[in-house]
Amino acid sequence: MSMRPMPGMVGLISSSSKEKRKPTPTKPSDVKRTRRDRRELENIIFKLFEKQPNWALKALVQETDQPEQFLKEILNDLCMYNKRGPNQGTHELKPEYKKSSEDAAGAAP
Repeated sequence: MSMRPMPGMVGLISSSSKEKRKPTPTKPSDVKRTRRDRRELENIIFKLFEKQPNWALKALVQETDQPEQFLKEILNDLCMYNKRGPNQGTHELKPEYKKSSEDAAGAAP
């Protein structure tokens, strides 16, 4: 007697194992982010860096609601990326921008 699969059992094992291996990736929002004016975004970034000195890229994308690539371009101009140390993987304002933001904060009572 040859072994034949039972009716209804054909393909169940292989399809269920494939489903377990590859869950469908879901993004929280499929809405594209729109770019702000560069000056406006720079001002927002300076205000965020007044709150805390180091920011991860993902956190900045969430706070500013800007496209990641556009934000990276601006961060390359304004910030240093920390590759090592306790703040690894975060952006920090360049020294010339730190002084100007501290002076502006100190001048305003």
